[in-house]
Amino acid sequence: MSSDDSNTASRRGVLKCLAFGGAGTLFALSAGVLTPVDLVLAATQRKTSGALDIPLFVQISDTHIGFNKEANPDVAGTLQQTIELVNAMPEKPAFILHTGDITHLSKPAEFDTAAQLLSQLKATELHTTPGEHDVADASVSEYFNRFGTASVNRGYYSFDHHGVHFVGLINVLNFKVNGLGALGHDQLEWLEADLKGRSASTPIVVFAHMPLWTIYEPWGWGTADADQMTSYLRRFGSVTVLNGHIHQIVQKVEGNLTFHTARSTAYPQPTAGNGPGPGPLKVPNEQLPKMLGLSSVTFKPHPSGLSLADSTLA
Repeated sequence: MSSDDSNTASRRGVLKCLAFGGAGTLFALSAGVLTPVDLVLAATQRKTSGALDIPLFVQISDTHIGFNKEANPDVAGTLQQTIELVNAMPEKPAFILHTGDITHLSKPAEFDTAAQLLSQLKATELHTTPGEHDVADASVSEYFNRFGTASVNRGYYSFDHHGVHFVGLINVLNFKVNGLGALGHDQLEWLEADLKGRSASTPIVVFAHMPLWTIYEPWGWGTADADQMTSYLRRFGSVTVLNGHIHQIVQKVEGNLTFHTARSTAYPQPTAGNGPGPGPLKVPNEQLPKMLGLSSVTFKPHPSGLSLADSTLA
């Protein structure tokens, strides 16, 4: 991202790659490397030899069902568009990852609407992690009553699929200074034990809601104790870390670790440090579809990392 703005320029060392777009991201496993693939292309082109290998999965994030302000008064409608694109893929994804903020206010009716919409996905499995908007109810029970089985109501768990080890983490229950997320001692101890004994050649995917690297601390865009998590992952040859929360795509490649935050299907947020703070960003109505588009991502071997371009709902 290039800019003459001095605030933006000072962040170049952190914001390795940013682009608008990305209501969902498709991932394929090829030669042990997880490769983001253009969701629009996946929906219109059939699988060719060596192009896409199982497993395929789609990441969606920040659907914010229940939000009805000016930034997008029809979040159910834009989620519906995303679901239709996913279902149009000729190769059905094995599962969907939702990286949090399924709802906006953790209300039962919002979860009901989200469940009805997400049930239309043709993928056989849905894996989730909560966002802070999903645990806003007084008893912090609505999310766990509906999605807590996999994690035994802890919010963190792991599973394996086609040789890839997936780890879901929760970082939205114990906020630190500036609103940074936190994993906590018990979860970090569990993660260390979960990864122990696994071959360094095992591809790892970690997913949580808030970024697991510090993108912009004054706005709480990071996780305070993420460095300890990262220390457990460095020995693995291929690690992909997926997050939501900031409603825009930001990527960083650090050794064998690729960090990727997804766009929201609901509404945009300002880029880091631009404006008084994070929150729904109102844009002209004709521009909103362009801000909620899909991401076209091309894989380049390390150290080049990922190349990202726009492919909007417009």
